[in-house]
Amino acid sequence: MRSRISLASTFCIGLALAAMALPGLTAHAQPSPAQASTPQHATIPQSARIQPAQLAAMIRSGHAPTILQVGFTTLFQEAHIQGAIHAGPAVSDTGMALLRKTAEHLDRHKLLVIYCGCCPWPKCPNIRPAFEELRKMGFTNVKAVYIPQNFGTNWVHLGYPTVQGA
Repeated sequence: MRSRISLASTFCIGLALAAMALPGLTAHAQPSPAQASTPQHATIPQSARIQPAQLAAMIRSGHAPTILQVGFTTLFQEAHIQGAIHAGPAVSDTGMALLRKTAEHLDRHKLLVIYCGCCPWPKCPNIRPAFEELRKMGFTNVKAVYIPQNFGTNWVHLGYPTVQGA
C-alpha cells in the first residue's frame, strides 16, 4: 500500500528529526577539514562493498549474515532489512558506543554486513565511521551495503526483504 508521502521522503523527514533528537549530534557530526574533503566512501574499498541484490539473495536463501543498521533510529523504526539489528548512528558518540556494544560479542571472522541508507552514499555520515570502527575492533570480513541513493529507493522499492515498523 503506497501512501501519499514516499518512503524516501519519510526517511528525509526522519533523518531531520533524528538529528534534532540525538544529544550532542550537532557538536560531534561536524567533520574535520580533512574529513570534509574526503568522500565518505573513499575508505571503503570496492572489495568491502556488497550490492543490495546480493544481500537480498542471501537473505532469501536462508543464509543471511549478521546485518547491522548503523543509521538513525527513526529510519530503522520506519523500515529496515529483514534480520537487521539497529546498532546506532555512527556519526554520534552515543551511536558509536551502541555500535561497539552491539558488535562486542560477534565473531570477528564471520561476514558482518553494515548499512545505513539515510542519504546518497557519498554523503552518508554513518557508513564510513562504522566500517572503520569495526575494522579497528578486529572484524576481518565487514561489508558495507552499497546504497547509491537511499534505503527506500535502493532496497524497499525494489521489493527486497524488509520489515516495516519496529
